[in-house]
Amino acid sequence: MIEAVGLTKRYGRTVAVDDLSFTARPGVVTGFLGPNGAGKSTAMRMVLGLDRPDTGFVLIDGKRFEELRRPLRVIGGLLDAKWVHPHRTARNHLRWLARAADLPRKRVDEVLDLVGLTKAARSPAGDFSLGMSQRLGIAAALLGDPQVLLFDEPVNGLDPQGIAWVRRLMRTMADNGRTVLVSSHLLAEMAQTADELIVIGRGRLIAQCPTAQFISEATESSVRVRTAQVERLQTALVHKGASVRHEPGALVVVGLDAAQIGEMAAAHGVVLHELSPKRGSLEDAYLHHTGDAVEYQAG
Repeated sequence: MIEAVGLTKRYGRTVAVDDLSFTARPGVVTGFLGPNGAGKSTAMRMVLGLDRPDTGFVLIDGKRFEELRRPLRVIGGLLDAKWVHPHRTARNHLRWLARAADLPRKRVDEVLDLVGLTKAARSPAGDFSLGMSQRLGIAAALLGDPQVLLFDEPVNGLDPQGIAWVRRLMRTMADNGRTVLVSSHLLAEMAQTADELIVIGRGRLIAQCPTAQFISEATESSVRVRTAQVERLQTALVHKGASVRHEPGALVVVGLDAAQIGEMAAAHGVVLHELSPKRGSLEDAYLHHTGDAVEYQAG
């Protein structure tokens, strides 16, 4: 588990993180979202002990980072995929990390195989594409078989197969009881991956809740309906208290779900040609919640 309490971090006059508290729980993939400059990377660096907060603290499974005797066995992180000596091979990069953490050398080959880099193990990391570098960074995060994992934009540079693989990996890790905190700007991917969300803006917490709740509270669910008997159906829907608006060739109904509309149509002898529920997207909900927290506005 990750528990952040009252984190504040300033760089000169700039407040990067402002009294931020959140929790990432075991068994859950937690998405960490926010606009550019919101303070996500700074917060993750404080979790990993790379930056010291001005005020507040972080507990990892109940301990501060500096209290962990073997940190790599407790928490693994990927913050910058290119943070690798360019002339070291993938295997040698992982070997020195394993040596520093007192891990067996066989673990290096295990994680190389896990991330699909066995054939590239003897290649210099400086020759890697961004996608291959991401895989090497994930291998380093998994090296100590930790219970807590942090990933900052882990699918950047990956092809569709690689993105699906990362999604399955995070799901598997969470299902095995690990804590997984992942930051990404790919909202469609987060909608498929994250069970819960932490959303911040200008260094402050905007929301922490299940993904489905975050979407439902900020967006409108509707049902698209097509029928040749538009007026009869519309009259019945409005009488039932639904809101109805017209689209080209269809009605959009708010206030009743698809089952209720289908039953009502059957009761009134209306033949339906389409009955399609439409739920709000994570992108819509995110834009709704963070509209006032965007630091860098395009003209």
